[in-house]
Amino acid sequence: MKQALRVAFGFLMLWAAVLHAEVRIEITQGVDSARPIGVVPFQWAGQGAAPEDVGGIVAADLRNSGKFNPLDRSRLPQQPGSAQEVQPAAWSALGVDAVVVGQVTQNPDGSYNVAYQLVDTGGAPGTVLAQNSFKVTKQYLRYAAHAASDAVFEKLTGIKGAFRTRIAYVVQTNGGQFPYELRVSDYDGYNQFLVHRSTQPLMSPAWSPDGAKLAYVTFESGRSALVVQTLANGSVRQIASFPQHNGAPAFSPDGSKLAFALSKNR
Repeated sequence: MKQALRVAFGFLMLWAAVLHAEVRIEITQGVDSARPIGVVPFQWAGQGAAPEDVGGIVAADLRNSGKFNPLDRSRLPQQPGSAQEVQPAAWSALGVDAVVVGQVTQNPDGSYNVAYQLVDTGGAPGTVLAQNSFKVTKQYLRYAAHAASDAVFEKLTGIKGAFRTRIAYVVQTNGGQFPYELRVSDYDGYNQFLVHRSTQPLMSPAWSPDGAKLAYVTFESGRSALVVQTLANGSVRQIASFPQHNGAPAFSPDGSKLAFALSKNR
């Protein structure tokens, strides 16, 4: 049965068996009623090949939501770079009433401008439903693409997009000095980085509301301990290490308190 994926991750725990393998989350099926949409490859203006396929990232985001079915690139009737170049009749003939176009431009200082437009093919030619541009460094090109996806998704559905969400997960590898690793990545598995590695199990990562900290359970002291780690500087603070169980951390909405389950005698 086909199922839609609502992209609204607070955290995700995954177990992988391949050493240093990257996690890739790809949704290949969605609901039968997914809305057709055109996402044109973003035009590139710079030296060499484009460092990221921004249009491809936007298309993947919308497909992963389960609410949209982007046309395969081989079926695109044209590849415009701006709203003025979109020919509404060509898209309407394919049942597409919205098209995403854009450009990625390399700046002299090494940064990049990412611009997008969401075009309504059911209205007057060149009708723009949403548009924006971002100046980013190379490492934030994917983030800019996810930001465009969020805006397109919200404009067409009325639901706030969540494609800039990050996930925290535990990887268990076979062998090696540190078989347990806590990692963070974009929701789709890209841009991952190591948070903590251990000889003992790591469990139950939970985000602070501001995304600056992670609470998790570690067994490095010989018994379960609940800790909070600040991602910016790697500092770790132990919250609880009572005998037996300390687990299931959850931050309060304002991030000032932490609830957790424990086994403790009075």
